[in-house]
Amino acid sequence: MTGLSDSFHRPINYLRISVTDRCNLRCVYCMPAEGISLMSHNDILTYEEIHTVARAAAGLGINKIRLTGGEPLVRLGLSELIQMLAQIDGIDDISLTTNGTLLGRYAAELKSAGLRRVNVSLDTLKAERFKLITRIGNNLGEVLAGIEVARAVGLEPVKLNVVVMAGVNDDELLDFAAKTVTEGWQVRFIELMPVVVGDTTPRFVSAGEMRRRLEPLGELTPCLPKVGNGPAKYFRLPQAKGAIGFITPISDHFCFQCNRMRLTADGRLRPCLLSDYEVDLKQPLRRGISLAGLKKLIKQAVANKPQRHQLAEGSVPKDRPFSQVGG
Repeated sequence: MTGLSDSFHRPINYLRISVTDRCNLRCVYCMPAEGISLMSHNDILTYEEIHTVARAAAGLGINKIRLTGGEPLVRLGLSELIQMLAQIDGIDDISLTTNGTLLGRYAAELKSAGLRRVNVSLDTLKAERFKLITRIGNNLGEVLAGIEVARAVGLEPVKLNVVVMAGVNDDELLDFAAKTVTEGWQVRFIELMPVVVGDTTPRFVSAGEMRRRLEPLGELTPCLPKVGNGPAKYFRLPQAKGAIGFITPISDHFCFQCNRMRLTADGRLRPCLLSDYEVDLKQPLRRGISLAGLKKLIKQAVANKPQRHQLAEGSVPKDRPFSQVGG
């Protein structure tokens, strides 16, 4: 049990850190078609500032860190940050979410620096469709190769995050699920969240409908994840070495067990992905705030973590696209 809890008595032990708002893809559910106004270099937290926040958070009971973006691997020297974070007392798990396009190039270096595992966002196994979903990507082969390199160097388990969209990629549910049998993949199907401002959002597919469509492959037996403490519920097909997870922010929200906070690339601590409430840490950091003062701000953010999101009521965050929050 962590020593840090919110006002609803949920233990908070997980910090997601966005290291950049830049991305080399433009996925339809993550970023508006016209892109976003990018932050200047001076607006982004330095690695030293991120390290300071992580030290303060660890002192309060945070023991798990995930690095996100944008696309975290487009920021130079990420392995240096991982090495810094790995040396913080109390941090026992450092992971990364990536689109995988640069993973093959950096996987071994990241593993040596202290990274434990990776999640790869991959919404199709078809090259032409990959270009359609990512708008500019023509490198599905690099992503698939990167997954194999990550597995080879020991960044296990490599989890594949698939955002399921009606009329876009929902016809590939069976193909992804079959990979858990033939190649031992860990596949997580994610319900689409309607949060991309100014974009034509693809249609929603519920996890219940996904499970119905997987019935031809056999019975799904509940199982526990190999590692991790995220919101997915896991199942295994007959003869499968891998697993299938379902993440259900819409049809069966998991807010009652949410254990995470998010640090944006420009240094704002966000208690909920789907709320615009944030606490600024960057300016206090640059004014020389003490570690004790930083811990007080973190506690303030945790105390204001909402009980649940308001998507069902039509309330969506307006201040930032997903690409600036890290998902």
